Amino acid sequence: MPQYANIAVSILFDGLAYAMFLFITSVGLSVTMGLMNFVNLAHGAFAMIGGYVVVSLTRSYGVGFVPSLIIAAVLVALISVRFERRLYRRFYRATDLEQVLLTIGLAFMAIATFTYFYGPIPKSVPLPDWLQGSVNLGFRSFPAYRVFMIAVGAALIAVLWYGFERTNVGAMVRAAVDNRRMAESIGINVDRLFTLTFALGSGLAALGGGLAIQLLGLNPNFALLYLVLFLIVVAVGGLGSLKGTLLAALVLGIIDTGGKYLLADAGGFFIYAVTVIVLLLKPAGFYGRE
Repeated sequence: MPQYANIAVSILFDGLAYAMFLFITSVGLSVTMGLMNFVNLAHGAFAMIGGYVVVSLTRSYGVGFVPSLIIAAVLVALISVRFERRLYRRFYRATDLEQVLLTIGLAFMAIATFTYFYGPIPKSVPLPDWLQGSVNLGFRSFPAYRVFMIAVGAALIAVLWYGFERTNVGAMVRAAVDNRRMAESIGINVDRLFTLTFALGSGLAALGGGLAIQLLGLNPNFALLYLVLFLIVVAVGGLGSLKGTLLAALVLGIIDTGGKYLLADAGGFFIYAVTVIVLLLKPAGFYGRE
């Protein structure tokens, strides 16, 4: 394979793996912000918590990596229900500034708590043999873990698409995102619906945090370090849009990876440049409501 073709394939493959992380972690934030118009800057903290649950389960209790991911997602989803009912619900009608102060405060509290218990040093997890090494796809070998991330992302995209587009619950979520008052007037319990979607989004964030350990590393600052990226994906894709979040994650993930491959000194310039261009042309994002 020619060198330029080899570089292009690497960019597309690594960018796709990175995009799956962005999608998994951001899609719940997009739906909940679109549904309730609540600025949740603690979303990254739920992802970080999921990562540390995976670290504890694998290193302290000997649980396998894949079961740990599932347990972390379920556990964080359940924890998030308590947060939503006892704390978040009190601020649904608060101003944006009050919501930002609440949720950014929760993020900083989470950072301090996990720094105290786990320390500031980045953590890693033991992987099973089948996730180590490479996978030969015929024309080239690729890291097994990144292939696994892409496969998980593709499976979740199929499940979420079916759930949002082909089920009654998905129809209610879409109706509430489009017009909450109309949804409530026809008998949809939007508050309960938000609790369910908030739990789903937090669980997916935890799954993304667990998957990110081997891809990006994990330390307590994860809660804020990648929050800007999640918000960018939501803004570029459009609030409450599944396909918008997916498209934004793919575009930004591949462009960011390509920029770092070809112009490493430019850092994250390209992802922000694309964000500015898209929002200038389409302020509501790819599939957002104008």
